[in-house]
Amino acid sequence: MPYKGVENFAHGQPEKLGVLITNLGTPDEPTTPALRRYLKEFLSDPRVVEFPRLLWWFILNGIILRIRPRRSAEAYRKVWRDDGSPLLIHTRNQCRAIEAELRKKYGDQIVVRFAMRYGNPSITGALDYFQDQGVRKLVVLPLYPQYSASTSASTFDAIARDYTSRRWLPDFRFISHYPDYPPYIEAMARHIEGYWEAHGRSQLLMLSYHGVPMKYLHNGDPYHCECHKTSRLLAQRLGLDESQYVTTFQSRFGREEWLQPYTDHTLKALPEKGTKSVDVFCPGFSSDCLETIEEIDEENRDYFLKAGGEHFAYIPALNSDPGHIGALVQLIEENLCGWTERTGNTDASQCRARALAMGAEQ
Repeated sequence: MPYKGVENFAHGQPEKLGVLITNLGTPDEPTTPALRRYLKEFLSDPRVVEFPRLLWWFILNGIILRIRPRRSAEAYRKVWRDDGSPLLIHTRNQCRAIEAELRKKYGDQIVVRFAMRYGNPSITGALDYFQDQGVRKLVVLPLYPQYSASTSASTFDAIARDYTSRRWLPDFRFISHYPDYPPYIEAMARHIEGYWEAHGRSQLLMLSYHGVPMKYLHNGDPYHCECHKTSRLLAQRLGLDESQYVTTFQSRFGREEWLQPYTDHTLKALPEKGTKSVDVFCPGFSSDCLETIEEIDEENRDYFLKAGGEHFAYIPALNSDPGHIGALVQLIEENLCGWTERTGNTDASQCRARALAMGAEQ
């Protein structure tokens, strides 16, 4: 098979460092056809839905993709902005902020891009750009603090699959998770404290994470444990005891059992138990998106208030909060360790001269 290389490759191209920021993905527009394309790619991933492939193909194409895209499009239209989906906007802004910080130290030696696991901008497009720019050492940071095979591992799969078709592979470091990374915990704590200072504090802090099927936990996926670890460390930093916070899981899909307690069920039950005010924060979401804006701050807000709750507050995701950007930059720099001293020090003109002398065309 032909392997993808650099067109008109020239020896002596300066070597660069690359940083790839990834997130889950987003449709190109809030329409039924766009949602159908996006959901087909997303739900066809065997890492996301662990189900017999042939049977799942019939369920997905015969039922789900006939019904769900229209409903999802309606939800996306509620949160869509003039310049795209919230997830796309926030991830782009995070990438720009990270690049600005890294360039202060590394200059043109470093190239930073972002990509989506599903949809656009694509991982393949980002890797094409890195290859053209002469990136020979690459750090990949999926913005999933807690590891799951359905998120972090799926991203690794996509990158590894792409590299099977390339001629020249870079050195490669993959940050698979950071649930207990102290700067990340500190960034969340300061963000929440800042919100409390400005808006006041409710009786209970709910920490809501995206759910996964219970069977993933039973099969050894560490996601459930890492979510609880993040919650415990964050609560300790905030000085909360076990009665002042709760960890829950949202965004169920299908009829099988998922990680519990469920966010919606918990919110519906809290008022009857005496909790009339609640603050909700989502530590597993690096950016605000459909699941935080529409699902938490609209749908679940209604559940709580209709059940007798008096005050519901959604604390926004970290997004481009300076503390968040600082934590991510520090994490990236730790994974660049040992590379920065050895990249960019090669005399490109001497390399090209030697290559030409040995018969290279350019």
